[in-house]
Amino acid sequence: MGTVSSRLPVFPWDRLEPYKTTAAAHADGIVDLSVGTPVDPVPALVQKALTDAADSPGYPTVWGTAALRDALTGWAERRLGATGLAHPNVLPVVGSKELVAWLPTQLGLGAGDRVAYPRLAYPTYEVGARLAGAEPVVYDDPWELDPAGLRLLWLNSPSNPTGRVLGAEELRRTVAWAREHGVLVFSDECYIELGWEADPVSVLHPDVCGGSYDGIVSVHSLSKRSNLAGYRAAFLAGDAAVLGELLQIRKHGGMMIPAPVQAATVAALGDTEHVGEQRERYARRRTALREALEAAGFRIEHSEASLYLWATRDESCWDTVADLAKRGILVAPGDFYGTAGERFVRVAFTATDERVDAAVRRLAQ
Repeated sequence: MGTVSSRLPVFPWDRLEPYKTTAAAHADGIVDLSVGTPVDPVPALVQKALTDAADSPGYPTVWGTAALRDALTGWAERRLGATGLAHPNVLPVVGSKELVAWLPTQLGLGAGDRVAYPRLAYPTYEVGARLAGAEPVVYDDPWELDPAGLRLLWLNSPSNPTGRVLGAEELRRTVAWAREHGVLVFSDECYIELGWEADPVSVLHPDVCGGSYDGIVSVHSLSKRSNLAGYRAAFLAGDAAVLGELLQIRKHGGMMIPAPVQAATVAALGDTEHVGEQRERYARRRTALREALEAAGFRIEHSEASLYLWATRDESCWDTVADLAKRGILVAPGDFYGTAGERFVRVAFTATDERVDAAVRRLAQ
């Protein structure tokens, strides 16, 4: 029996463990700026919605409650400017990483099919292609791809790791090209609430898609905007035919969000106050870390959105990781996201205020 894991690259974060050990040995403890995991409290109204729904003995449905679907369509219309969304245009998923990893398989892709994603990108796009036995392909400009055999095109704006934001014209051109060649577009927009020097736009906006969702799906998560990474709450919005097919497959696979999490999602999407408060926290941390990194000789590129600073000292990313680890600061090497990142590091500003202040002091030494 062949092992599926043999198709996959080495799990990147395992390579960081020795540097984590070094950073943890610092007298004042580690400042972990590597994984962008939320550290601030889950909003009180979300916790209350979760506990109020705790007595949920029955099986939830894969499509979610009507209240959840109302919340998903309502949020997409208010926040993304999407028009005319109905329940068939949305689908809850068990966290966005699960969706990314298994999407090519659920779409029936395999040998001879190609999956494209940005040259600098979240590693799970490649993993999803390899799990399905499809060919992973990187691009700089998607409309320059050879469309032969190309079945799935990933967009990611704001980008992880670079924080780059694609403008409406660039997105519109890509959607038009993909439709011309019959390529399905999935747009990972999980950081869309976190624009700093740019206002991210969704592929679902009429200025991009022309009011039609044919061939396009956007991916959204509550992990960053609402500190719900531990809840595994995410969703898709877009082409009803594509989502209907995925719904049928996911019903057979039992891929359902727990009922209390569905209730928490409704509460989170219905409130904007906690999102603004969290943005303010991140804005303070971002400013402090950016100024400290630049004073320490780093150059920041892109980073106009998301939860990361894309930083370089024009040296091997692993040399930078090693040097910062000696100061008790752990960051992610840029080559986790592709060879084009081998001279960059990704610095998350998701640590607490106290830990960010510690990193600032250490960078000044």
